[in-house]
Amino acid sequence: MIYRFGFALILTFLLSGFASTSLLADDVPEIRESGEVAAADEGLDSGNIAWMLTSSALVLMMTAPGLALFYGGLVRKKNILGVMMQCIFLMGLMTVVWALWGYSLAFGGTSPYVGNFDHLLLKGVIPDGQMAKSEWVKACIFCVFQGMFFIITPALICGAFAERMKFSTMCVFMVLWGTFVYCPIAHWVWADSGWLCEWNKQALYPAFDFAGGTVVHISSGASALICALLIGKRLGFGQEPMPPHNLTYTCIGAALLWVGWFGFNAGSALEANALAVNAFVATHFAAAAGVLAWSIAEWVALGRPSILGACSGAVAGLVCITPAAGAVNPIQGILLGLIAGFVCYIACTKVKNTFGYDDSLDAFGVHGVGGTVGALLVGIFATADVTGGRVGVIEGNAAQLVNQVVGIGAAAILAIVGSVILLKVLDATMGLRVSQEDEIRGLDLSQHSEEGYIFL
Repeated sequence: MIYRFGFALILTFLLSGFASTSLLADDVPEIRESGEVAAADEGLDSGNIAWMLTSSALVLMMTAPGLALFYGGLVRKKNILGVMMQCIFLMGLMTVVWALWGYSLAFGGTSPYVGNFDHLLLKGVIPDGQMAKSEWVKACIFCVFQGMFFIITPALICGAFAERMKFSTMCVFMVLWGTFVYCPIAHWVWADSGWLCEWNKQALYPAFDFAGGTVVHISSGASALICALLIGKRLGFGQEPMPPHNLTYTCIGAALLWVGWFGFNAGSALEANALAVNAFVATHFAAAAGVLAWSIAEWVALGRPSILGACSGAVAGLVCITPAAGAVNPIQGILLGLIAGFVCYIACTKVKNTFGYDDSLDAFGVHGVGGTVGALLVGIFATADVTGGRVGVIEGNAAQLVNQVVGIGAAAILAIVGSVILLKVLDATMGLRVSQEDEIRGLDLSQHSEEGYIFL
């Protein structure tokens, strides 16, 4: 009797659910149609909105789990949680900074050189009862998309001082660095009035930087080198082996970065349009070529390719195509990836070994060098078939290479000078580095009282 009653109850529930679903399904066309009319009335394109929200999520994924796994696998096992905590904490910290004042400093005002406080606390971005829906929706999407770049850029720097910087000092440094280094460079390059902005007709040196070769990679790479030099080498560096503890994590992280980069680059078209298609395809081809270039370089030099080399080559290709994805075609993207893979391999091996600096996870060698190579090459290969207008050296515009050099130099100088000042002040007030005892124990235990691995 109980079984029959239960069966009847379940059957009744299923039938009622089916009926409800059918009713909802019948209502969908009407709801969808009215939604489309409302969106059209407000000047919104649901396809563009969907693409930009997806791109924003993809870029966020690049920090964690992407960068967290990529960097986490490269450090020793006693420091994996330290690296992951840096990534996940910066996702929270830099998001709040961006909302409170970072976005305003990067995109507020009409000055060519610095933003203002027009958008403090997201004024003019979030609904306020006065803006049309189309205005605040577009502003909100642009703000959150750019905010994802503000998150990952400082996280990239962490690779240079991995395994030895105080967590508390790192937090303060990143807030100050984001405010006084990242925001001004972003304003120069991406704000409509910026003096390096490629679509600003009044710009002094309009430079190509489609998705952040200058703003993200050169700024973080230059600052990473300064961090490595001023914080100093890890204990035992050059005297004892410090191999990556889990290349499986690194490979997974690299794959996530590769996928996330489609949002990073193709999303920078800011619409689901032809430019986004070109950027997407060129990005993929450049990453593929980077894998080949780095792997072949290792094969020739060492007699075998490595998974670490293949992953590093992919990231080098992705970094290089970032400033150029909206200005070169996919075949040129392959060429950029090949050049970047080889040049970054040299930077991370022969150059680093020659000068002896401890850029722990090659933040400078991949991002600083790769971003510089990409920013230079786009000034050579930029084609009117993609840009619809401005071109590079090959198509007759030699002045564009000058613009690129100026952009590279300006971003690098601000990043270097700003980082030196900030690190010196923080060293005098908070201290940059953990104690020798804490470094030997590992940052997982000394900074967070946790262990990534517990062996029973």
